[in-house]
Parts: sequence; structure tokens; C-alpha cells
Amino acid sequence: MYCLIAAEAAMFTIFVVAYLFYAGKSPAGPTPQGVLHAPIVFSICLLSSSVTIHRAVRSWKRGRMRAFAGWWLVTIGLGAAFLLGTALEWRDLIYARGLTIQTNLFGTTYYALVGLHAFHVTVGLVALAVVSALAFLGYVHTEHADRGEVLSIYWHFVDGVWVVVFLVVYVIAR
Repeated sequence: MYCLIAAEAAMFTIFVVAYLFYAGKSPAGPTPQGVLHAPIVFSICLLSSSVTIHRAVRSWKRGRMRAFAGWWLVTIGLGAAFLLGTALEWRDLIYARGLTIQTNLFGTTYYALVGLHAFHVTVGLVALAVVSALAFLGYVHTEHADRGEVLSIYWHFVDGVWVVVFLVVYVIAR
């Protein structure tokens, strides 16, 4: 998992550098300052999910499977809320503000960076949902908790990447 995270971190670094280089450099709008609004509530949802997955794995390791299942489902819900927020933001940007991937370099790099992150959240949610389904069917037990820890590491990485993406897109490059 650490090798995957290192490779993914390198990829995100390239996308962040490209975003920083191209954001606001197009002569034609829209620009980041004119169209972006920080998704505070949805960011809180995603960042809170690091706490809930930690609690889920801790419960899992202690054999408290009902608590594990509850915290795991809350993590899925918070991650899904974040993706909903991303979808709503994109709908507004595309239909109300006219920013698409073809509009200008800002649009291209914005959707590439935020979309890459949303893809990683989606992959994490699918993995979380599979574990949840297996738990519901009775296939998840205390001795499998280390596998949950590995998935938790990935989820924490996705949350950490969001902190960087949020700062770059909604704070620094505005």
C-alpha cells in the first residue's frame, strides 16, 4: 500500500504543479477567482471520514463488529456526501458559470486535478462498500482487521490529498 501511495503522490504532485502553472493564465475567462467557491461543508465531511474509519478499524480490531459496521457505514456516507458536493459544484461550474474542460487551461487542469481526486474517493468508496457487504454477509471477522487497516491507510491518503488540493485550488491559486 505504501508503494501505491508513493506512486499516487507523485501523480498528484504532477497534477498540482500543472494546476498551479496554468490557473489564471488564460486570457479568456472564467478564472478561479470568478467561479470557484470553497466547498467547506463537503470538505468537512471528507476529513471527518478519517476519524470514522479510524474508529471503525479500532472497533474491528477489538472484535466490536456492530460498532465497526456502524462507523464503516458512516465513513461511506461521509465519502458519498463529499462526492455529491463535487458533483453539485461541477454542475454549477458547467451550466451556470460556463467552465468546462475545453473552456481554457484553468478548466482543463481544474477538472483533471479535482476529477483525479474524485476518482480516488470513488475507488475508496467501492472498496469500503465491498467490505461492508462482506461484513453484512458475515465474512468479516476480527482476524481480518489488518486488511481493514490497509484500506484505512488508503482512505487517510485520499483525505490528505484533499487538504493539498483544497489549499491549492481554493486558497493559493485564487
